[in-house]
Amino acid sequence: MVSRVPPTVPMGDAEPDGAALQHRPWRNRGHLSSGLALVERHLAQAGFDRGPWGVVAFAAGIAAWFILPGPAQWLSWISLCLGGAMLSLAALRGEGRFPYLRQSLVVALCAAAAGSLLVWGKSALVGTPPVARPMVTMLEGKVLDRQEQPAEHRVRLTLATREPETGRAIKVRLNLDLDSDRIALVDGAVVRLRARLVPPAPPMLPGGYDFARTAWFSGLAATGSVLGPVSIVAPGDNGGWLQRLQRSLSRHVRANLDGSAGTIAAAFASGDRGAIAEADENAMRDAGLTHLLSISGLHVSAVIAATYVLVLRLLALMPWIALRLRLPLVAAGGGALAGIGYTLLTGSEVPTIRSCIGALLVLAALALGREALSMRMIAVGAGAILLLWPEALVGPSFQMSFAAVIAIVALHGEPRIHALFQAREEPLWAKALRQIGSLLLTGVVIELALLPIGLFHFHRAGVYGALANVVAIPLTTFLSMPLIALALLFDAIGAGAPFWWLAGKSLDLLLDLAHWTASWPGAVTMMPAMGRPALGLFLLGALWLALWRGRVRLLGLIPAAAGTLLLTLAEPPDVLISSDGRHVGVTGEGEALLVLRDSRSDFARDNLAELSGMEGEMRLIADWPGAHCNPDFCAITLRRGGRDWQLLIGRGKDMVEERALAAACERVDVVIAARYLPRSCKPRWIKADRRMLDRTGGLSLDLERVRFRTVAEDEGRHGWWQPAARAYAFAPKSNVTGNGKAPQPFGAAPRIEQSNATQ
Repeated sequence: MVSRVPPTVPMGDAEPDGAALQHRPWRNRGHLSSGLALVERHLAQAGFDRGPWGVVAFAAGIAAWFILPGPAQWLSWISLCLGGAMLSLAALRGEGRFPYLRQSLVVALCAAAAGSLLVWGKSALVGTPPVARPMVTMLEGKVLDRQEQPAEHRVRLTLATREPETGRAIKVRLNLDLDSDRIALVDGAVVRLRARLVPPAPPMLPGGYDFARTAWFSGLAATGSVLGPVSIVAPGDNGGWLQRLQRSLSRHVRANLDGSAGTIAAAFASGDRGAIAEADENAMRDAGLTHLLSISGLHVSAVIAATYVLVLRLLALMPWIALRLRLPLVAAGGGALAGIGYTLLTGSEVPTIRSCIGALLVLAALALGREALSMRMIAVGAGAILLLWPEALVGPSFQMSFAAVIAIVALHGEPRIHALFQAREEPLWAKALRQIGSLLLTGVVIELALLPIGLFHFHRAGVYGALANVVAIPLTTFLSMPLIALALLFDAIGAGAPFWWLAGKSLDLLLDLAHWTASWPGAVTMMPAMGRPALGLFLLGALWLALWRGRVRLLGLIPAAAGTLLLTLAEPPDVLISSDGRHVGVTGEGEALLVLRDSRSDFARDNLAELSGMEGEMRLIADWPGAHCNPDFCAITLRRGGRDWQLLIGRGKDMVEERALAAACERVDVVIAARYLPRSCKPRWIKADRRMLDRTGGLSLDLERVRFRTVAEDEGRHGWWQPAARAYAFAPKSNVTGNGKAPQPFGAAPRIEQSNATQ
């Protein structure tokens, strides 16, 4: 027998070291190739749809721009995405090699880069820098918009004017007391007034609502209030005919329906929510029914669906038309016109436009004989919205709207769920039970999908929202809104009174349901500020569950479970300090939240309660037994992490003797003050005075882990965040007097005697 072994390879059991080294890279390459082949085979067999995932990647690029701190990081991210796309093309090139994997990587990475570039470009083009500082000044400008808010006893005006100090054209939003309102104060009027202007407010505390970001993309340079009377320089045209129709419609509805029912009906008919009482709005929120007050997908879909069915049925009664026209196409056109008209009539807000675009896509699918609701249709709608308003991605409205729709489509697209609730020949009672079960299951799934988003943005979530919506949504869709429409229609012949009475009763029932649900024990879950990683894991898990098919979708439970774990481990910060240093909250001392002062500001009070995850009694620090206070300072001791922490909190405005203050600062860990403190004040860890807070914004302190979080860390170097000294935005080292480690324990909190406190 002739040996086939090459003469250079010795016969035996073991290869020489050189041969082993020579072949090891080829073996690794074989393993890599087989791994890529496995992924490729999985993508080919799993029904992988690149369309929705492409939109997800596009959204991820937008989110990355908001999360990353500044231009250097944005450029690095975009370069990384584009470089990864080119590398994927180069590494996986070759005819027929890994087409699914190659195309998926290229599309996802390019979409992510495009998303970052788009939102960066829009921020640069439309972003409006705020006014430099608060001021009281005389303004002359044109009224761009007028919003009546009788529930707040005010009128909100948007003016086009010029900044007093620089002369640049700006847009400002001012609150005018309702008693100072004038008939001639309408859209288009040129007015002269005295106003107090302030820059749009950044988050008061880390994790709070960022109005400055919203104002940046909306073109608002300042907000404020009108001081004194308003002079009309030139009359206005009261806006276009659409604005006049909207306002007259709102007044007409409230004139025919008194009380809370009339305010809700006005919101449904014209989008005017300004008259809704605060108690009713809070009850709707706590019951999980706030979405009914905002003109969104439910209302637009109801109008379009009703018009579609009505046109289809009426034309079907006319044989000449039914035989010559394609009725679904005509009905879809009628529904589209009704949806566009309703969107314009209710103010054309971004959520309403988004809902209208989605509904029009559904109509187009029906007209073409395609599936009305699918993930591809949702992806097209989301992509269109993000192309026009990329900043909407980080707002709760966009997130909650698409999360709800995706949850519905994913649930009813599951074959077993679809088979369980599909129409069939059965008794009426069985069909009713099946419909109720479908509504209840859908409501529960929607609540689960919206829960993390609600906790992230609002730090609270309604527990019984799924049950309340089972009644509220059919009541609103099939009873209240049709009755309002019929009442308006019959008002043309003076016969709308019976319909108004019925509509009022249905809306009273809706409000009674909201108040009753909100009054249940544990109706509202309060949580401290949830971090971005937890929300990101939730969203990743939810999208994985919704967009994949087969058993591989169950892998989405892993990130969802990780997000749940992070949420359960979240603990409220020990101390919350507002951006101006005037509001301080202390948690962990019983059920009550300790606050520095009894603020008349609902905004400050709500922020402290929500971000601490506490709802209930607030107690003044001065009344707490563990505090020693005089008119200028409070000294308190908190037991955290196995040691005592000493805090000195300023509460007065009088001058303090520097030597006494310096001595007190040396004996405490943290000093908090709304004023500028002298450099001789050196606490052991942090001096959160006005100098530091101007740079960092609000603070939250975690004493047990010896760390703090600032608003500046979340804002980065985006245009809407303009601290007094940006160079120190991320590291206020001048006010961090310790070495980052827990200070050594020492005696009791210092007492600052009244005789030495002021001069």
